[in-house]
Amino acid sequence: MSVLIESDGPVTIVTIDRPHRRNAVDPDTAIALRNAFAAFAADENARVAILTGSGGHFCAGFDLNAVGGEMNKATPGASRGPKWEVFVGARNPQPS
Repeated sequence: MSVLIESDGPVTIVTIDRPHRRNAVDPDTAIALRNAFAAFAADENARVAILTGSGGHFCAGFDLNAVGGEMNKATPGASRGPKWEVFVGARNPQPS
C-alpha cells in the first residue's frame, strides 16, 4: 500500500510510503491520497491531518515515469489519469 493512515484521537497522520521513489506520487498513490483525505473529511472526530513521507523524504512530486507511461497511451484530448485534485482542490469541513 502506498499510503498509510494512522489516527490518534482527533489527529490523522497520512504517510506517503514509496521511499524507493522518494515518495513520488503515481496514479495509484494519488487515488489513495484522495481517499485518505475524503475519509478524514467524513470523520466528525478528526480535526487535524498531517501529511508526511516515509524513509526520510517528504515527496518528490509526481512520479514522471509512471505518469509518462500513461500519457503516452492516452488518446489525444482524453483524460490522462487522476486529476490530482487531492493537491489542488481539497475542501474540508473541519476548521483550520
